[in-house]
Amino acid sequence: MDRAAIEAYLAASAAERVTHVDEHDQPLGAVSRGDAQTRGLITRCTFIFVFNSTGQLCLHQRTNHKRLYPGFWDVAAGGVVGAGESYAQGAERELAEELGVAGVTLTEHLRFYFESADSRLWAGVFSCCWDGPLEMQPEEVQDFRWIDPHSQWQRSGEQYAPDSMDALQRLLQQISVD
Repeated sequence: MDRAAIEAYLAASAAERVTHVDEHDQPLGAVSRGDAQTRGLITRCTFIFVFNSTGQLCLHQRTNHKRLYPGFWDVAAGGVVGAGESYAQGAERELAEELGVAGVTLTEHLRFYFESADSRLWAGVFSCCWDGPLEMQPEEVQDFRWIDPHSQWQRSGEQYAPDSMDALQRLLQQISVD
């Protein structure tokens, strides 16, 4: 992508209307994504774990111009829930946008609160099984690979998005208990 296209993408992303919630996930209204980021407001977010039929998990690399965790590897597709969307609607939209996966059944697993120096969010965690092709959104995803989430898959020198890593740990704990 050229610089003008990146700037246009970033401006559109900052203007996107998102759901602002309180510490108990109760909606407080809609704000621009940029405003939520600037003011450190709590938003809703989705994490969608894409497994194939052999149990491998899709790991994708975020583009270098992403505001949050640029160039990091991410174990989940997903993003901020738009104003007026449910968690499930946001998950379906994000999965189709980022990886080109649509028309698949999503299973909702859990919700949790995540806070770091970079973000404050309520997360809805989903998973699906997909053996079809992936179509990476060039504005958000630059690479991907399939991993065994139960092995030592992390590579030295790579950075991983901490919010989705937290979500993966919670999901794997829940699956091992069920």
